[in-house]
Amino acid sequence: MLSFIIPFMVLILVVVFIHEYGHYYFARRYGVGVTDFSIGFGKELFGWNDKSGTRWKICWIPLGGYVKFFGDRNVFSEADQEELLKKYNKEDQDKLFVTKPLYQRALIVAGGPVANFILALFIFLFIYMFVGKDFTPAIIDEVQKDSPAEIAGMKKNDVIVEIDNIKVESILDVSKLIAMSTSEFIDFKVSRYEKEILLKVKPNLVESEDNLGNKINKRMIGIMLSPYNNEIKHIKLGPVKALVHSLNEVYFVTTSSLKYLGSMLTGAGDSSQLGGPIRIAKISGQVAEFGIIPFISMMAYISISLGLINLFPIPLLDGGHLMFYAFEKILGRPLSQKTQEGFFRIGMFLLLSLMFFATFNDLKDLGLF
Repeated sequence: MLSFIIPFMVLILVVVFIHEYGHYYFARRYGVGVTDFSIGFGKELFGWNDKSGTRWKICWIPLGGYVKFFGDRNVFSEADQEELLKKYNKEDQDKLFVTKPLYQRALIVAGGPVANFILALFIFLFIYMFVGKDFTPAIIDEVQKDSPAEIAGMKKNDVIVEIDNIKVESILDVSKLIAMSTSEFIDFKVSRYEKEILLKVKPNLVESEDNLGNKINKRMIGIMLSPYNNEIKHIKLGPVKALVHSLNEVYFVTTSSLKYLGSMLTGAGDSSQLGGPIRIAKISGQVAEFGIIPFISMMAYISISLGLINLFPIPLLDGGHLMFYAFEKILGRPLSQKTQEGFFRIGMFLLLSLMFFATFNDLKDLGLF
C-alpha cells in the first residue's frame, strides 16, 4: 500500500503546488493580497506564515489545493464587488482581487493551468536533453494472418511514417497513436520500396492488459514491430531541438485528450478508461517502480491533464471564472452574486458527477464491482 501512496502523494504535491503557485505568482505580481496557500483541503496538518502574511499550509485531504485572496469570503472569489468595497479602506481595497482590471484577474486565474503546462514542458525538455529521445524507425516485422492490418494491405518491412496525419518519429509512437485514435478507421501512411502508400485500418477492440498489468480495452491491428538490424536510435537533443519536441509533445497530449473526451461525449469513446484518484495512485506506484524517468514523465502527463481540465468552462474550475470574465467583458459589468452562485451549484453537480463516475471506474478496476 505504501508503494502506491508515497509516489501518489509526491506526484499530487508537486503538480498541485505548481498549479497553485501559478495563481499565487500573478496575484502577487499585480498586488493582490494572498491570505492562504493551501495544498489539500480540510483541517490543517501544519503550516507557517511568511513576511507578507500568507499562510502556507498542508491539509489532510491531499486531492487538490487553493489560493485564497484577501477579502474573499471563500476560496472561489465569489464576493460581490460593491458590498465588499464598503468594508475596506482605500489601502486595503488595492489588495482586493475584484478591484483589479479584467485582464489582470484573467491572468491570475489562468496562471494555474499555464503553470501546469510549463511544468510538463520543462520535464520533457529535461528528459530529451539529458536522457534522450527515441528515433528508431517503426518497421513492421510481422503482419498477423486475417488481422485488420493484413486486410488493409500492410506488409512485412513496411515503415510506418504517419498515423492519422501525425508523423511517427519513433517505434514507440505507434502503439500510443493507435491507442489515442478515436475514429472507426485509423489512417496509416507507410513507406514501401521508397514509395508512400496510404492505408485505412479498422482496429479490433480487445480486452487486454497494459505494461503495468492493468486491464484496458486496447485497439489492436495485428502487427509486430522491430528496429532495423536491432539498432536502437536514442539521441540526446540540444536545447533548441529538445524545446521543439517538448512543445510538440505538450500539444499532442493536449489535443489527443480533447479528442478522447469529445469521443466520450458523442458515445464513440471508451468511458471505462476514465479514472480518478484511486487509479492515479495505483498507476503512479506502479510507474515509480520502473525508475525516476518514467515517474516524472507520468507527472508531466498528469500536469497537462490538470491544466487542461481546469480550463474547461465549468464553474468552480478556473475555466468557469474565465467564462464569467468573458460575460463581464461583453456585458460591461460583473455577473451578480446570485447568478454566480447559481452557476457554482451547477458546476458542483457536474464535478461531483464526474468524480463519482471516475471513482466507480476505479473501484471496478480493482474488482470491487
